[in-house]
Amino acid sequence: MNYIDPHIHMVSRTTDDYERMARMGCVAVSEPAFWAGFDRGSVDGFRDYFRQLTEFEPKRAGWSGLAHFTWLCINAKEAENVELSREVIKMIPEYIDRTGVLGIGEIGLNKNTRNEATIFAEHLELGGKLDELILIHTPHLQDKYKGTRMIIDMLRENSQIDPGRVCVDHVEEHTVGLAKEGGYWCGMTLYPTTKCTPARAADIIERWGDDRIMVNSAGDWGPSNPLAVPDFIHEMRMRGHSEAKIRKIVYENPLEFFGQCKRFNFAAAEKN
Repeated sequence: MNYIDPHIHMVSRTTDDYERMARMGCVAVSEPAFWAGFDRGSVDGFRDYFRQLTEFEPKRAGWSGLAHFTWLCINAKEAENVELSREVIKMIPEYIDRTGVLGIGEIGLNKNTRNEATIFAEHLELGGKLDELILIHTPHLQDKYKGTRMIIDMLRENSQIDPGRVCVDHVEEHTVGLAKEGGYWCGMTLYPTTKCTPARAADIIERWGDDRIMVNSAGDWGPSNPLAVPDFIHEMRMRGHSEAKIRKIVYENPLEFFGQCKRFNFAAAEKN
């Protein structure tokens, strides 16, 4: 079955991973800007990173026949450096109109601090001003519910933000309702030990339905599986769900969400 991985950090994966994903049916990936494993020291570090995301990674994906799209931001971990964050946000418009850029992301909260909230709000202000799609990172584990509530409240405070153009990512059983009931899109991340397993993601689908929801691997340099979406497809098949339902979640929903961006230039594959 053809699928799209709507959140994966391919700069941290090998070219062999692109090839393996293509063999399993992946036709496109969406790569949010994220933490590099260390805090970058200057805006020029982000300038080089944005060039990597918009210039080199699309070429590397193309070697395996995949389309590559990306998002731009300074992530929540580095948002504690407010001065640097503001320099990066000021620089984003230089790159936002590049081919394949879908919007602002992944922005959000990490430890729910005052500085993180400040920079999240300033990202939202830019996204609203430019009418861009927004991809949101929600915190991990014990910080997730409080952080998701904070994020939803801040989204509601910005009158320029259309919920239908926002994806609240990394939702779990206790946070998916906050996003769905607010009219936002949702992303479920399939991690080996944290966030959602394929089975838990299938449970959430069975409770909340298949509208405005996607699954992703969020593969990066930590414990993660770039083939997690095919694992979810298998789980859904084992439970007897229809091919049409599975295809909607792993292919048609990403197409619908990303299709709101004028730079999402993608030829939809025939049904498979």
